[in-house]
Amino acid sequence: MAKPKQKVVITCAVTGAIHTPSMSQYLPVTADEIADAAIGAAQAGAAVLHLHARDPETGKPTQDPAMFEPFLARIKAETNAVINITTGGSPHMTVAERMRPASTFKPELASLNMGSMNFGLYPMLDRFKEFEHQWEREHLENSRSLIFRNTYQDIEDILAIGNENGTRFEFECYDISHLYNLKHFLDRGLVKSPPFIQSVFGLLGGIGPHPEDLMHMKRTADRLFGDAYEWSILGAGRNQMPLATIGAAMGSNVRVGLEDSLWIGPGELAASNRQQVERIRTILEALNLEVATPDEAREKLQLKGHANVNF
Repeated sequence: MAKPKQKVVITCAVTGAIHTPSMSQYLPVTADEIADAAIGAAQAGAAVLHLHARDPETGKPTQDPAMFEPFLARIKAETNAVINITTGGSPHMTVAERMRPASTFKPELASLNMGSMNFGLYPMLDRFKEFEHQWEREHLENSRSLIFRNTYQDIEDILAIGNENGTRFEFECYDISHLYNLKHFLDRGLVKSPPFIQSVFGLLGGIGPHPEDLMHMKRTADRLFGDAYEWSILGAGRNQMPLATIGAAMGSNVRVGLEDSLWIGPGELAASNRQQVERIRTILEALNLEVATPDEAREKLQLKGHANVNF
């Protein structure tokens, strides 16, 4: 009997706190732009939409729930996609600020960074020289002395809120130690099995983007969690498609989107989130893999369902 095809969950990270509006005219900023971008990604095959908000005037990342509400309502009304709200926000924010949207809206899924780390964005100043808003240059320059805080107490607090609200987590692991932190919380019963591990490669301060780094992350996760976890690959910048392809061939889920990479090819800006989803879908189908629907993603990730959120 033929084995069933692997169902791959595509997550699309629609905007985010790494890139700034001056870097690409295609980066969605306003609530309507974010909603349009997310809906297009879902139509192209993204089962999960990872969402941040921005100030509509300056494009600066914000965790004000009022900035999330308009696009959350539209996306929920017009798609069946799983909505994943950030608790990472921006490394420049306090943990209390970062937790506000997920606490307010009680989503099916929320991101959770699994350790404090250096978070170096300043090398992008070598590529991007002109900025429309002063905060953009400061955002990059200040990352030279930035520690992205995610202490054990911070993680425990976010887990407690999520567990009370029935929210599961996309555990963003930027290095090997983050897998050990996740195992610590799983052993304490604060994380529900199977965890959804988003392995992040290629950001300065975390693990590198070499295929051997991906293999090392996978070997460590297998040793710590056996087969009781869901795995996904996030490659930053030009590493997005190559690492997602390698990971998918090894059995992972994948994440793309303009939060993680502005590019669709060498020197070519992606015109939309949808374009990146279409590209990775083409790759997956060429590998004879099937793209999971939102409801199939809910089943894999054991989520509470579209109707059980607070928006």
